[in-house]
Amino acid sequence: MTPKDAASPPAEPRRLVLVTGLSGSGKSVAAGAFEDLGFYVVDNLPVSLLRQLLAEPEQHLPAGRPVAVVADVRSPGFADAVPALLEAIDREQLDPIVIYLDAAEGVLVRRYSETRRSHPMGEGERPVLDGIRREKGLLASWRAAADLILETSDWSVHDMRRAIIRQFGPEESSGGPMVVSIVSFGFKHGPPAGADLMFDVRFLANPYFIPDLRDQTGRDAPVTEFLEAQDDYRELLDRLSALLEFLLPRYVHENRRYLTVAIGCTGGRHRSVATAEYLTRHLRGAGWAARLSHRDVER
Repeated sequence: MTPKDAASPPAEPRRLVLVTGLSGSGKSVAAGAFEDLGFYVVDNLPVSLLRQLLAEPEQHLPAGRPVAVVADVRSPGFADAVPALLEAIDREQLDPIVIYLDAAEGVLVRRYSETRRSHPMGEGERPVLDGIRREKGLLASWRAAADLILETSDWSVHDMRRAIIRQFGPEESSGGPMVVSIVSFGFKHGPPAGADLMFDVRFLANPYFIPDLRDQTGRDAPVTEFLEAQDDYRELLDRLSALLEFLLPRYVHENRRYLTVAIGCTGGRHRSVATAEYLTRHLRGAGWAARLSHRDVER
C-alpha cells in the first residue's frame, strides 16, 4: 500500500469557545476579541439553531476556523439548556470550553446607569438590580458548568481584550494540555471570583510592617529575601509545589483545560505576590503552561 492509499489520520477537533454570563459583564467585548484572534463568532442564536450548529458544525460553519459562540438569556430557552446543549456537541469535530463572565451587582448597576440601557430581564419600572438578580438565578447552572470564570468588575475594555488574548491567543496552545492561572490578591479587596484553589498566606510575617519594605512588592529582591529568611515560607513553597504537582495531572485526567490558583495575603502586594511568582516559575520549569497575574499589586 502506498502512502497515498494509507488512511489519513483523523483531523483534530476545532476549538469551540462558548461565552455566556451576566448582561453588562463584557460579552460583546469578548466577542470582538475573539474575532481579532481569527475565531468565527456566532452571537445569540436561538437555542434550536444553536443546537443544530453544534451537532452538525460541518454543515453550518466555515472550514478550518475556531468558533466562539456568545449566548445569554436573550435567547429563549438558553438558561435551561444545560446539559442538553453541551451534550449536543459533536466532540469529534468540536473541542468545547465554556467561559462565564461575571461581575459584582453594584458594578453592573453602575454600567447600566452610565449607558442608560434597560436590563434584558427588567420588567416595567422595576429596578435594574432586580433584573440582574433574576438573570443570575437563571444562569446559575451555566456558571456551575463553566470551565473558566472571568470576573470583570475591575476590568476596563482593554483589560477584557488582554485577558481573552492571553488565554486564547496563539501561544495558548503551547506548554501542555491545561493552562494554570496563578493570581495573587489581597483579602481586604475581596477574593477573586472563579478561583478553583485558594491559599491564604497571611500567617507569614508581613513585610508591610518593615519601613524599608512597605513601598516595595513581592517582586523586589529585598522582600523575597525577608520572606526566605522565614522557615515557614520555605516550607510553604515546598508544600504548595508538591501539592500542585500532585493535583494538576489529576485535573488533566478529568479533562480540565483551565485551572485558577489564587494566593492571598492582606493587601495583595508582598507575601501573595512573592508566593505566586515562585509557583509560576516552578510550574513553568516543570513544563506546565502557567500564567501569572497580580490583581492588587498596584493598589
